[in-house]
Amino acid sequence: MKKQTKLVVIVITVLVIGITFFYPRMDTFLTKKESAESAGGAASQQRSGGGQGLPVNVIEARYETFENSLNVTGTLIPNEMVNLRPEVAGLVTRIDFREGEFVKKGTPLVYLRDDELRAQFDRLNYTKKLYESQENRQKQLLEREAISQEEYDIALNQFNTNLADLRLIEAQLDKTVIVAPFDGVLGLREVSVGGVIGSADIITTIVNIDPIKIEFSIPERYANEVKVGSPVYFRSNVSTEEAVARVYAIEPNIDINTRTLKIRAESPNKNRTFLPGMFARVRLVLNVEDNAILVPSESVIPELSGYKVIVVNDGKAESRVVTIGKRTDRSVQLLSGVKPGEQVLTTGILQAREGMPLQVTQIN
Repeated sequence: MKKQTKLVVIVITVLVIGITFFYPRMDTFLTKKESAESAGGAASQQRSGGGQGLPVNVIEARYETFENSLNVTGTLIPNEMVNLRPEVAGLVTRIDFREGEFVKKGTPLVYLRDDELRAQFDRLNYTKKLYESQENRQKQLLEREAISQEEYDIALNQFNTNLADLRLIEAQLDKTVIVAPFDGVLGLREVSVGGVIGSADIITTIVNIDPIKIEFSIPERYANEVKVGSPVYFRSNVSTEEAVARVYAIEPNIDINTRTLKIRAESPNKNRTFLPGMFARVRLVLNVEDNAILVPSESVIPELSGYKVIVVNDGKAESRVVTIGKRTDRSVQLLSGVKPGEQVLTTGILQAREGMPLQVTQIN
């Protein structure tokens, strides 16, 4: 009896311990089992095709106008610009301009001392009258055969020499007045009244900036695609909007150091928005295609044999081999492989597999 009693006590003790340990955790075990069954059922449903498919964004292919543009950098240069210097040395007696003002062509700007030249001019002018009258008298006498031809020629030569000396003094007098060579804006003054200046001294700078010119270079492979009159679009740091210019000159040779072709274009600048020396971002339109199919660059998948895109066909993914044309910084032209109206994936490209169900969430 004692052995049976001990066995019963041991069994009861084990049952009590087991109930105490497992009963509080029974709900947790049941919950995990139900979750596993639910997950298994969902996975089975997805494998059977009952899911909504991979969510993707697409773009609908259609014909667009495609501008094949080349983006380069350039520099704004003036239409005309010179440093004004005197042709002869002299004392500055008068300055007739203000710094930064606009002047017309031929406007007198600086006067140099011309007293001695004026005196020489007056003397020659008086002598001119004497030689002119002598030439007339000698001509009348020659007609009457009262003098020889040689005597008349001497008088005529004196008169012509006097006229030449007058023109020489007039030219020297013109050099004492420095005038504006063209319409433009004057820079800062570098001389003062009373100073003696020579041909190496700069008086001021005159700049014509209407129209403004744009100088830039393009790679040699585009040399045959640019013509005089081609449109050029540019903007600088002072303007967010693009201005339009026209190519007016093309360098006839390629720079052997950079393998580029230098081009110049000009644009109206009546408001003087653009100034010489400014940095310019230039967009040169090489050609325009009216019926081009464009897709984003991220839609095109490079392969060893070429390129492909993923299109939506009956709600499923389909790989399509394409032939690409020209590129921009954002788009790629498709020459074949995709027709207008078809939807090309722009997201989910790496996750999509052939025949996988797709859910189109956004059409651009």
